[in-house]
Amino acid sequence: LDNYAWRSDLSKIEVVDEKRFIEYTKVGYATNFTVTTMESYKCWEFDMENSNMTGHWKGIFSYKDGKTTVEFTEEITPKKVIMKPFVGMYKKKQQASYISDLQKALTEMRG
Repeated sequence: LDNYAWRSDLSKIEVVDEKRFIEYTKVGYATNFTVTTMESYKCWEFDMENSNMTGHWKGIFSYKDGKTTVEFTEEITPKKVIMKPFVGMYKKKQQASYISDLQKALTEMRG
C-alpha cells in the first residue's frame, strides 16, 4: 500500500490502520477497503465500499514452473438500481487496468 505509483488509476492511498485503507482515484473519488484475509504471496481479500457500491475482492497468487499466475474474483453490489447494468463493464475495466499496470511495473523492475 506504500508503493502505489505503478497504479495508473490512483492519486493516493491512505492507510487507516493495519486492516483498513482508502484508495482515491485521480479525480479524488474514495473507496474504503477492509482487509479480511492476508497471506503473503498467496491470498489477499478485502471488502470494499464507496457511495456507488459494496463488494468483496479476492486475489489468489500462485507460482508454478517458473511462472506466477493470479486469479481475481470480485463481487460488486451497486447501491443504486440505475448502476446495475454497468457493474460488469466496471469490473472488467478495473481488473484489466490493474493487470496492465502490474505487468508494466514488473517488466520495468526486470529492466
